[in-house]
Amino acid sequence: MHPFAYVAPGTVDEAIAVLNEHGDRARPMAGGTDLLVKARANVWELDAVVDIKNIPELMNLSVGSDGLSIGAGVPCYEVYENSEIVADYPGIVDGASIIGGIQIQSRAGLGGNLCNAAPSGDGICPLIVYSAVARIASSSGIREVPVEDFCTGPSQTVLETGDLLVSIEVPKPAANSGAAYTRFIPRNEMDIAVAGVGVFVQLDSSGQNFESARIALASVGPTPILAATTGNSLAGKPVNDESIAAAASLARDAATPITDMRGTIEQRKQLVEVLTGRMIKQAVERARG
Repeated sequence: MHPFAYVAPGTVDEAIAVLNEHGDRARPMAGGTDLLVKARANVWELDAVVDIKNIPELMNLSVGSDGLSIGAGVPCYEVYENSEIVADYPGIVDGASIIGGIQIQSRAGLGGNLCNAAPSGDGICPLIVYSAVARIASSSGIREVPVEDFCTGPSQTVLETGDLLVSIEVPKPAANSGAAYTRFIPRNEMDIAVAGVGVFVQLDSSGQNFESARIALASVGPTPILAATTGNSLAGKPVNDESIAAAASLARDAATPITDMRGTIEQRKQLVEVLTGRMIKQAVERARG
């Protein structure tokens, strides 16, 4: 592994300065569960690793009247052990609680999962369906990017030289809404999704009709996929097996998987259809309380 400097800045500006100084040969480190693996494999040759865990804004986790703010360095266990998040954002908890094992979850976070930009990332689809936004700092200021637009390819994101993900902002869900995420893995010893589906539904006051929905797919394309047509198809429809089956079929069509050692194209498409139906039903159950 290439020798590198370890830097632990205390402010966002200090971190950005180091990232700008070293360009592509510097990376922020939150948990390090992806960064250190890639550094050891010489995927990256780094001159500097920027530990962000001493920056208060990046370690903030708060739930307020406007929604949820997850600092880029907040580890998964803090998310799923927060009772307010469990109550109001169960879909995010679904994802955060299956990223690796307990040891990984004590270090790894949703910010790193997003920046790693793996199509199979379990934390990304839940953020997409909750309409989360990534707040990114640079020497030019702060900009916001919807999470569904953050990943641009496998291990590729909208982040440019000197950019630093500060937080993920999630709006407060309205009443009569619910969300859920699940994945299929080939076996417990291979902790990577063959396919994953996240769903958010908004029901009317009767709980018998869909007002809107957002559906996202993992591990069936070069990036996590917001299946907009699939979600939009549920708007105004009654909550019944026919509506759900039709949406699940559209989700199958939205998937663009490849065949690899974990599964075939046809298998993954079938999994997406099955998992979408299940997650719509689970999201409806949660919306109904």
